[in-house]
Amino acid sequence: MTDEKKLSELTLLKKGETRYPNSPDDARLETFENANRQRNYWITFQTSEFTSLCPITGQPDFATITIEYIPGERCVESKSLKLYLFSFRQTGTFYEEIVNRIYSDLIEQLAPKRLVVNGDFTARGGITSSVKIDSTEA
Repeated sequence: MTDEKKLSELTLLKKGETRYPNSPDDARLETFENANRQRNYWITFQTSEFTSLCPITGQPDFATITIEYIPGERCVESKSLKLYLFSFRQTGTFYEEIVNRIYSDLIEQLAPKRLVVNGDFTARGGITSSVKIDSTEA
């Protein structure tokens, strides 16, 4: 595949206005071909600025989300991942559902050799929460 063909598949990288999705259902995870699929290597993404809404109170929840994976045929493009994670900001859902949704969406789009998604949520009511899914144990 030529570089021009690879780049044409990545529409969110275009310069200009960025459209922020309102929900994970509206977001699009873009991928590109893994040029080194013969090799096992880790890709790690981490954001300490993840927010969502408590489905009961509507109050904001904050977390650090870490995504680690060994790619198979495809890799996720980082801007599309950023916009996808941003899309949870107005979504009322529980921590467990968030981490499971991220895991399921990435498994579906990437079919990675291995995937670990971890959400470390800040204290609410004096208790912190951490939710982790590892594809070797899922």
